[in-house]
Amino acid sequence: MKLKTLVAVAALACFAACETPYRASDTTTVIVSDATQSAFSTQYPGATNVVWTNYDASLDPMIDWDLAGWTTLDAGDYVARFNLDDQDYYAWYDNNGNWIGSAYVISDYSTLPSGVSTTLNTQFPSYTITKVNREFQKDRITYEVVLKRPSDDTKVKLLLNSDGTVIKQKVK
Repeated sequence: MKLKTLVAVAALACFAACETPYRASDTTTVIVSDATQSAFSTQYPGATNVVWTNYDASLDPMIDWDLAGWTTLDAGDYVARFNLDDQDYYAWYDNNGNWIGSAYVISDYSTLPSGVSTTLNTQFPSYTITKVNREFQKDRITYEVVLKRPSDDTKVKLLLNSDGTVIKQKVK
């Protein structure tokens, strides 16, 4: 009996640890329009394990939409979660098949562009990185960085371009 309880607790812990940054309200894959599917397949021909869901603004999105300045989506729009180049990607499309943007989490901060690292080290030396997303749209690549200062728990969210220029900043 104790073994069954232990296995159940371990399984529950594993499921909790595997939580994704974007949680779909319905784990059932949705059927997307031909235009959306075609746009996605053209843009990401090597994508595997593709799961489509409807966008749900009430869930915690992977990115800060206000910070990123992306087009506002609604429940008729789509999110694709997929694997590409050993990364878990997210791509957002409107219901007409227009790509809004894509993102993935960067867990190895040493791979950040040198300009981003330099800005973080010089302008925010007392902060530690808690999260980084690489976000891209048709005309730009940005890095959404969440920092925390251990001395007073102040949090800062930054949107930087590849050369390290701070585009937007929020203090929490």
